Amino acid sequence: MIENISYENHQLAIIIRSNYKNEGIEFFTPPNYSQQLAYMNRSKGYIIAPHKHKKVERMVMQTQEVLFIKSGKVKIDFYSPTKAYFTSTILEAGDVILLADGGHGFEMMEDTEMIEVKQGPYSQEDDKEFLNSSV
Repeated sequence: MIENISYENHQLAIIIRSNYKNEGIEFFTPPNYSQQLAYMNRSKGYIIAPHKHKKVERMVMQTQEVLFIKSGKVKIDFYSPTKAYFTSTILEAGDVILLADGGHGFEMMEDTEMIEVKQGPYSQEDDKEFLNSSV
């Protein structure tokens, strides 16, 4: 199952649930996103031709991140681009989320292992703004 979390005309997140299944390749992000998220399901013997990615200068104005939940359970709170609390959801082992816009906060509901991917270079002082929250 694919879930889109949107606030007005802002896509805050895309969630690929662990039970999602499809054939071939499917991209869930528009081409202008700085993180591209896709699902691939290929048969044994399928070949992806050897390739490399060219160096292309890009301008990235916003950090987007992808989280892979390896184990456990985590509650994610979503905040609008204006920093107001919007909604929450629970992610479990095998779920993947792209955090595309707005703010977010996390509460571990169980012992949890996650892998985080985001573009760099990264500077905590310049990249991260903490939000006031009563959630």
